Amino acid sequence: MLKTLKELCVLTGVSGNEDAVREYIVRQIDGFCDWRIDPLGSIIAEKKGKNRAAKRLMVSAHMDEVGFIVTGVNDAGLLLFSAVGGIDARVVLGRPVLVGPEKLVGVIGTKAVHMQSADERETAVPMDKLYIDIGAKDKEDALSRVSLGDRASFQPLYQSFGSGLIRGKALDDRVGCAIMTELIRGELEYDAVFAFVVQEEIGLRGARAASFSVNPEIAIVLETTTAADLPGAEDGKRVCELGSGPVVSFMDRSTSYDRGLYKRAFALAEAKGVPCQTKTMIAGGNDAGAIHVSRGGVRTLAVSAPCRYLHSPVCVVKESDLVQMMELTRLLVDDFAGGKDE
Repeated sequence: MLKTLKELCVLTGVSGNEDAVREYIVRQIDGFCDWRIDPLGSIIAEKKGKNRAAKRLMVSAHMDEVGFIVTGVNDAGLLLFSAVGGIDARVVLGRPVLVGPEKLVGVIGTKAVHMQSADERETAVPMDKLYIDIGAKDKEDALSRVSLGDRASFQPLYQSFGSGLIRGKALDDRVGCAIMTELIRGELEYDAVFAFVVQEEIGLRGARAASFSVNPEIAIVLETTTAADLPGAEDGKRVCELGSGPVVSFMDRSTSYDRGLYKRAFALAEAKGVPCQTKTMIAGGNDAGAIHVSRGGVRTLAVSAPCRYLHSPVCVVKESDLVQMMELTRLLVDDFAGGKDE
């Protein structure tokens, strides 16, 4: 699973341009399931288990990542851009990026410090005051290499470091994609549907379409969620912790999760000796926000990897949490699809 995760993290897949991620996943799952690509670009994979499922279960993770979109070019050949997804402007200045289908190397910059006012030097530079420098000599040169609407992503990164930690780009949500890929390539007790969806970062769009077409009775959303387990964060504001296992949420800003599934997840984790924690703040959201209200409603649960520095150029997770998240997900898939959740 970690090998798959590494290969996924070095791919670029900003929302609306998930092609490279989709093509990689299709190569990995082809021959292990029946799959199709829906009109928005999500992969819907139906995996046969040893037995017919008692409940129609969908497991979902999103392929896209936060990034940028080119909106203009100035006379100096510098690219103007907007954020794609929720990115804090304070984490982007000076960061290397890859731009467009040719993956041109660029760097995010702003005007020199000596040209800034006192107020500007004391505050974060807003996104509309930044630009991407691809080394073009002028506007004509830049437009010969990029087009308006091209995406730009943070520079790919995946590296083990410290005490069992991993730092990388787009761990949100290549973690979920890696786990689902490995489950499809293995054996399941019961039939299940796996949805690798697009455009989560810009409004849960792929999940909304996928859940309507799949029409599941139960859904499991695999994600990452913010961990603030750092000095200065006390009690509930830590949200969750690296090294304490996968996170099963009771509520976030878009979903109040099914209480029966929530309790069942903790009961299974305890019975099988898998560490598990909950999320201590009602914050954030994920594709469950669209899935749980699809059609007549879908009983939904989210299982997430605790992750530091979410939506930044370098996210951090703990390897043991990912392994335990995969163990718990496998238990939940067999349990829920087998109709044992009630």
